[in-house]
Amino acid sequence: MMKWIKLAFRNVLRNKRRSLVTLLAIGVGFAAISLYYGYIHNVYRGLRFMAIHGEGLGNLRINRAGWQEKGKLEPEKYMFSREETQKIVKLACEEKGVVLCTPQIQVTGIVSNGIISTVFIAQGVVPKDDRIIKGRWTEYMPIEGQALSEEKTYGVEIAKDLAKYLDLTPGKDGVVMAPTLSGQMNALDMQINGVYDSGNDFSNDKFMRFNFYFAQSLLDTQSAERIVILLEKWEDTEMMRALLLKKLRAAGIDCEIRTWNELSLSFAKQKAFLDTMFLFLFSIVLVIVVMTTVNTMGMAILERTKEIGTLRALGLKQRGIAVLFALEGAILGFLGSVAGILLHTCVWAIIRTYPLKYTPPGFSMSVSLFVDMVPLMLFALLLSFVVLSLLAAIVSARRAARKNIVDALGHV
Repeated sequence: MMKWIKLAFRNVLRNKRRSLVTLLAIGVGFAAISLYYGYIHNVYRGLRFMAIHGEGLGNLRINRAGWQEKGKLEPEKYMFSREETQKIVKLACEEKGVVLCTPQIQVTGIVSNGIISTVFIAQGVVPKDDRIIKGRWTEYMPIEGQALSEEKTYGVEIAKDLAKYLDLTPGKDGVVMAPTLSGQMNALDMQINGVYDSGNDFSNDKFMRFNFYFAQSLLDTQSAERIVILLEKWEDTEMMRALLLKKLRAAGIDCEIRTWNELSLSFAKQKAFLDTMFLFLFSIVLVIVVMTTVNTMGMAILERTKEIGTLRALGLKQRGIAVLFALEGAILGFLGSVAGILLHTCVWAIIRTYPLKYTPPGFSMSVSLFVDMVPLMLFALLLSFVVLSLLAAIVSARRAARKNIVDALGHV
């Protein structure tokens, strides 16, 4: 086998210029795909971090069964009582890998500064638990003023565009109004603790954050709408959902559990868009690589028709001719992929050292453009390009191997 590979390698070097052009086409195509994949890999990681920590979704959200369809129409019927909430928290926190279980409640109503009023959507959270969920997110998106606290239950956080519209800054007072679970209108005085950036243009003019007990008072209830669970490893999300669903139902709690990617405002849509773009780019590069390899091997076969006839006359079978040219195609694919890995590494190092800044659609902040180094993807891409080049060479080689020996020897 080594003799065949050595012979194929020599044949690749026969026409150095043509082989170099083919290697460049494969290398650039390889680098384009690998760099884009590295980019979207980094974007997925950022979107995941933003959903779990920035949006405060945690990894899992437990609601009473039917909440998704009927919870807004009959909220009191589809909420957890104080006893049920404590039971769920206890059962969930028993599982290894669960970092935190915390109750939350959502409030929709009207906020006013005394002159202007507008609608708001607020999350009622337990402040100390919320700080754990946020984690490193506060390093990227610091709060202007103070965060929520256990002591000052009437202190709230307000998204920056909503604060700007109402001219509310830390220390100022306002009023929030919302219907209670029984349908009566309730109003409470509040004070702005801090102003924050939600990270999303679509939520910065609507969102607020309340102390959990302040939200309960506004809705006049002791119940919780949902239990949010934070896991040690996000990869355990689906496994933990199945485990907790089975455990809670066995304990007599009829519930439904949704994951962070199902709840996120933007993750699923942006992932679908980026996946489509990757497929589009990969298809274009695939056609370029295949056509370049076919053209290179076709020209080589045309120039070496007499050589093929001679090899056939010496007893080499059609299969041997096909194998020889297939090896040449595989070598071109391998060397081109190696060149692509080198180009990928150079560009990755440059971007890592001098990252570009840009503002993604729908985001309220600029982010750094990074490309992840994903060795498994590079290996899979290398293998794919070698196989594609080999198959492209076989197409041309089989046609050449079927030529009549006499016609091949007499080819001019």
